[in-house]
Amino acid sequence: MRTQGKITFWNEEKGYGFIVPSTGAKRVFVHIRAFRGRQAPPEINQIVSFTLSTDKQGRPCAVRATRADEKQSNEIMGSQSIMMILMALIFIAAVGLSVLFSGMPVQVLLLYVAASLITFVVYAKDKSAAQRDTWRTPESTLHMLSLIGGWPGALIAQQTLRHKSRKEAFRAVFWVTVLLNCGVYLWLFTPLGADMLRWRLR
Repeated sequence: MRTQGKITFWNEEKGYGFIVPSTGAKRVFVHIRAFRGRQAPPEINQIVSFTLSTDKQGRPCAVRATRADEKQSNEIMGSQSIMMILMALIFIAAVGLSVLFSGMPVQVLLLYVAASLITFVVYAKDKSAAQRDTWRTPESTLHMLSLIGGWPGALIAQQTLRHKSRKEAFRAVFWVTVLLNCGVYLWLFTPLGADMLRWRLR
């Protein structure tokens, strides 16, 4: 039997929350795995429908949960995710083209690729740590990885892993690191920047 209720608490990092049924019954535990469509994480005050079940300890929990605005929200978030991923891939491709046609040292491309791969792995480990409630990677480390060239990997991780994709304070700093890194990259095309890069690679 389907029951309707409202999400009154949600912990995005750990992927769980509580639903208060519209019938006035006690709140029900719900895990992110209970939601069929997970392009966008659940939010507080969202109206959801679910099937009442019990976990291994016999405690009530929600399963097969769906959100009232799920279809529209999934379409919007899905489009945004695709755009963010394309942005990251286009940037890496642009760096590759600059190596082929603009004389940019191949080490710059290798730096971006390596830093992005490492950053993606670090995001994945931090996501797993958040779910297990174990030691977390400091946000300053994530930002530093983005700043040195790992932001394409961070952007892909945010969209595919759904990690650090909704925390506004974190994302504000993240986009600052992206702008700073892109600014340095463009500076490398100036005479002074090109000379400095050649000196560093000697």
